[in-house]
Amino acid sequence: MKEFNILGNQDTRSGFGDGLLQLGHANENVVALCADLTGSLKMNAFENTFPDRFFQVGIAEANMMGIAAGMTIGGKIPFTGTFANFSTGRVYDQIRQSIAYSHKNVKICASHAGLTLGEDGATHQILEDIGMMKMLPGMTVINPCDYNQTKAATIAIAEHEGPVYLRFGRPKVPIFIEENEPFVIGKAVMLNEGTDVSIFATGHLVWKAIEAGRVLAEQGISAEIINIHTIKPLDEEAVLQSVNKTKCAVTAEEHQLAGGLGDSIAQLLSRTQPAPIEYVAVNDTFGESGTPDQLMVKYGLDSSDIINAAKRAIARTSKQMA
Repeated sequence: MKEFNILGNQDTRSGFGDGLLQLGHANENVVALCADLTGSLKMNAFENTFPDRFFQVGIAEANMMGIAAGMTIGGKIPFTGTFANFSTGRVYDQIRQSIAYSHKNVKICASHAGLTLGEDGATHQILEDIGMMKMLPGMTVINPCDYNQTKAATIAIAEHEGPVYLRFGRPKVPIFIEENEPFVIGKAVMLNEGTDVSIFATGHLVWKAIEAGRVLAEQGISAEIINIHTIKPLDEEAVLQSVNKTKCAVTAEEHQLAGGLGDSIAQLLSRTQPAPIEYVAVNDTFGESGTPDQLMVKYGLDSSDIINAAKRAIARTSKQMA
């Protein structure tokens, strides 16, 4: 199992804030809009440095999406910022009608996604957003895994023409992606080559997959770990190459089982290369208040859950081949 250097611990929302500031210096067409959560989205530095390019719209998320869509007509590249729940569930109609349908160049940047929002509870812990956004025609969906990758993703999406949903989170997590590693939209990242099971993870679950891979290696199981930072467009070639080698798969995500990364990979495999697949995801339930670690354990999103899923997938493969 490959060793990973932990470069520190930081929340992914700070990667977004620092990437946005860097973009502000590099591209004068980049503008930012926020729905009264500037501090939570780490957009303060952009606001202070480029006050004429920052727009505080207040608690009016639907209006923010409409304003952003309009700004693109004048050549601006708007980055909207609020919690993932308010970035999707509250404004789905505006995104569908004003942004996706007309393929506007809006970057929808969504913090505090998933269960790890923590103590704010179920009303804020959206677990359906990836599914909602990936079903929109032409929408790119990105879910990076640590501070460095979130910063790189933020910078990369400014060069992409078309709507993007960028999802990130609140808690501090290990930084293990190198600072200078290029971010290529739609290109999965091989983290550890293996032969017994393919683990496809996204967002905060990537580090959990690495932890699981270490334990599996100690038990004589070789796990191939792939970071799917871009859920749409999915890197189909990387998925198929890996599963062709290992013959089974596990998907891991901080999202509902229905509609997320697991669904995308299952659809791909069912069409082209059927293989046993196990899912680590929230299973048809809302969250609750608690610390991020407590919630990840309770809802089956811990490294131990990935380990067990890998063993189930391997067992099913062995049974098929017997």
